[in-house]
Amino acid sequence: MFITRIILRNYKSIGHCDVKLGPLTYLVGGNGAGKSNFLDALHLVRDALAGSLDNALNERGGLSEVRRRSSGHPTHFGIRLELILPNGQHARYAFNIRALKDRAYEVQTEECVIEGLGRGLFFKIERGQLHSTSEVAFPSVTPDRLALVSASGLQSFRPVFDALTAMGFYNLNPKLMRELQKPQDGRLLKPSGENIASVVSHLERVESDLPSIKEYLQSVVPMVQDVERRQVGPMETLEFKQEMSGAKHPWRFLAQNMSDGTLRALGVLVALLQGNPDYSPTLIAIEEPETALHPAASAALREALKRASAKTQVLVTSHSPDLLDDYNLPPDAFLAVVSQGGETRIAPLDTASRESMREQLFSAGELLRMNQLDPDAEELAMQDQHQADLFGEGEA
Repeated sequence: MFITRIILRNYKSIGHCDVKLGPLTYLVGGNGAGKSNFLDALHLVRDALAGSLDNALNERGGLSEVRRRSSGHPTHFGIRLELILPNGQHARYAFNIRALKDRAYEVQTEECVIEGLGRGLFFKIERGQLHSTSEVAFPSVTPDRLALVSASGLQSFRPVFDALTAMGFYNLNPKLMRELQKPQDGRLLKPSGENIASVVSHLERVESDLPSIKEYLQSVVPMVQDVERRQVGPMETLEFKQEMSGAKHPWRFLAQNMSDGTLRALGVLVALLQGNPDYSPTLIAIEEPETALHPAASAALREALKRASAKTQVLVTSHSPDLLDDYNLPPDAFLAVVSQGGETRIAPLDTASRESMREQLFSAGELLRMNQLDPDAEELAMQDQHQADLFGEGEA
């Protein structure tokens, strides 16, 4: 497990939420409930650290499109993540961004704490000024950038930076996967799958789960026997081997000739199982992995999700009863997402749903068909009454 707890304030449609994650978490709710906004908050953290805060905000339409619009006119949004790092240390990382005049903004507060044997490692930034730190020397910071980017040059805080920038977020686009692609860095699949040929090429060269990816793909699309990277001049693409009736040998098809369902299935499987000794993502978040797949493929997809979560934390959004139609899915693996008065609310399933699933009276898919996968009302009330602080001590 990587991220154990997420606290959000005024992020898009989310006024506030405080939830815990497990190795595999399903975010379940109707269209427009705000599932994508929850994932996007994590995605913004990665983008702001891997690139810049300015680009991360501008890609989302600017700060005015990111912070929640409401009658209260909040002037800031905030995020707190509680983590378990790959070395087993507990850590927390939090920041809030305040709007200024003329579309400007500043990082109002930013804090990173790593707990360990002896004294912990920490820094706290207030409006572009170093407030306190465990380090003898600390790099210069500015109010329009996240200080963790500069602090990643220090051995102390590098593990937090590396872990957060190794998160992968996916809303796969078959059109981009179908086109000829320039050779790119293939260690981590990009959000729309636009470098999938390079990723498959990378997996071919290192010890990886590529055989399992192909095996699962054949379970989902039985006629596909193999897939590999193919050079086309200075570009590259994927080539599929497909069984054809009456043919002695499989026929070969480039990605441009494959269906959306086949390409999306491959993209989901590559996203889930792309980890290898050379580079492994810390978290994989996929939006609606069941899209364009036949319901019969749900069992293979569930198995791939479970397998991936043994090595990498997995977070998926779904409103597919077929994907969730499994009595072995534990109720603790679900977060229910609803929109109440235009505000996204997120919490574990209510008591009735949890008991029904534990006693195997209904599967999560059957409850979803009956519109009975609801968030726990007591948990939502507790979130309203006791809004956890973004900074300072808390559960890690």
